[in-house]
Amino acid sequence: MKVYLQDVEKDELVEAIIEKADNEGMPLKKDGWQFNWRKLSKIEGAQFYKLTTVDKPEIIEGILMLTLINGEIPYMNNIEVAPHNYGSDGKFENVAGSLLAFGCYKSFELGKENYLGFLSFDSKTQLIELYQEKYGATYSMGQKMFFSPQAGKELMRKYLLIELDK
Repeated sequence: MKVYLQDVEKDELVEAIIEKADNEGMPLKKDGWQFNWRKLSKIEGAQFYKLTTVDKPEIIEGILMLTLINGEIPYMNNIEVAPHNYGSDGKFENVAGSLLAFGCYKSFELGKENYLGFLSFDSKTQLIELYQEKYGATYSMGQKMFFSPQAGKELMRKYLLIELDK
């Protein structure tokens, strides 16, 4: 799926793509990532998606891990932007938003019955407010959060290059 990332230094949009990721070339903790994605990629039933620019597909800008709880509830296990995209000094903006929107998109494909379009996840405590204010997630309890179908569609409209029904 095509998306656009904002190149912070050049102040221009860069064409990017989100596609399935396999074990080959998965980011490692020793390379500055928070998770050992190669190890995570061995988890049975998990789906992984990487975001890369069209010009440099060998460089992963961000990565997303999704599973289904009880075969029906879409769950975002992990999401991470590349270390070179951290904070205000990051190379690209929109990496996290694009991956979250893609996770919501997949929730319409993977979710069953009452869970269609919902994307659940556990947040780090310090990110709960960010997920609520910037991305429209709903706080549940503890560290549990979710994107409703409506919030997911808003993210998709903002970050993904797709047409949505109302």
